[in-house]
Amino acid sequence: MFDIIGKIRGDKTIWAIVFLLSLISFLPVYSASTNLVYVIGKGTTIGYLFKHFIHVMLGFGIIFFIHKTPYHYFKALSIFGIPLVILLLVYTLFKGTVIDGANASRWIQIPFIGIGFQTSTLAFIVLMIYVARYLAKVSDKEYSFKDSLLELWAPVFAVLALVLPANFSTTALIFSMVCMLVFIGQYPMRYLGIIMGAGIVSLTMFILVAKAFPDAMPNRVDTWMSRIDSFFDDKPNEDEYQIEKAKIAIASGGIKGLGPGKSVQKNFLPQSSSDFIFAIIVEEYGLVGAVGIIFLYLLLFIRFIIDAQKATTLFGKLLIIGLGFPIIFQAFINMGVAVELLPVTGQPLPLISSGGTSIWMTCIAIGIILSVTKKEEEVALDLEEKRKRDEALQQIIDAQVALNEDKEADENQQKINDIKSSIRESLIEDENGDVLVNGQNPMNAVLNKR
Repeated sequence: MFDIIGKIRGDKTIWAIVFLLSLISFLPVYSASTNLVYVIGKGTTIGYLFKHFIHVMLGFGIIFFIHKTPYHYFKALSIFGIPLVILLLVYTLFKGTVIDGANASRWIQIPFIGIGFQTSTLAFIVLMIYVARYLAKVSDKEYSFKDSLLELWAPVFAVLALVLPANFSTTALIFSMVCMLVFIGQYPMRYLGIIMGAGIVSLTMFILVAKAFPDAMPNRVDTWMSRIDSFFDDKPNEDEYQIEKAKIAIASGGIKGLGPGKSVQKNFLPQSSSDFIFAIIVEEYGLVGAVGIIFLYLLLFIRFIIDAQKATTLFGKLLIIGLGFPIIFQAFINMGVAVELLPVTGQPLPLISSGGTSIWMTCIAIGIILSVTKKEEEVALDLEEKRKRDEALQQIIDAQVALNEDKEADENQQKINDIKSSIRESLIEDENGDVLVNGQNPMNAVLNKR
């Protein structure tokens, strides 16, 4: 256990927040699972808790594995990933799982293991990496709108067109996040304005075609349009029922909440362990629990901003923004739906709601972000180690210089002493007290010379 902890790298604050959110999720998921057990009659509460535990543990395994991968590898993976996710989205659109007879073609079953997989979440991650790669590549180059239209926006609109029929909220989130990312990546505003206008026109045309030819392709236009209508109207429907139960749960929570496991509305609120789990948290843990959850997401958001500022490459900065900000926005969309600030969207609460796909895809994004922060941390560690090595080397050099100086001083002193000794030996006094040099009186040479 401690060996694994010692091997983790990257932003330790992000690690801590992700761990706390995952740990917090167990109690509300366990509590809300009684809705599935006693109302719907599926499984056991311990079974759902164990299933959620497996999802979370696999999620942390994904984070650990991906954060060890150098983040620049994802540039190439995104190039090969775009055609793959487009094929998966096409398959999902026509062969996806149908839920309760509604055309909710957003899931596919993974062969042999029977686990449902939501392909749009994987497409979201791959697309954001692809956009970040393109923006980093052209950051110091001149390019035209035509060039970007083919290389950047064609894959973006292909993904959006395949996600839209089954999932409008995810499509809107992807498009808004891509626009935010290209804006931060300094994509020309005039080009971005054209793209946003084209997106609105394309959405309008799709709605008109879907209304005129409802059997032409699988779609949920009527479903998400009715959700928007019900948000502004007071007509009772299923979504209004969900919102009313969510608001009752929130109002019942008060300041301190009813206590763990004591939620009443979990027995009446559909999707209480996923889409509306925030309402259950507020009912059981009150305003204190709600503020705590919001604080953790805001702290995570701040860490994303700080890490993006610290990143030394544009690709790293855009990766953190493109993969981190959607997690925060999705969280606040989920909470906004629960308090009826937004129409029902079906977006889970990241790292807290039950569901393998949402947890794993969030963990993939977190792992990539940690890979970026790990690289910056390794650079900082390398610089610190280099500084320490330079200091140690300088100390060795200074010590050697001091040693050499002492040695030279000793040698010079020895030479002086030898000279003095030699002079003393050459100086001899005669019987008259005159000093003789090498047995001769030096004055004789002077006198003789004269």
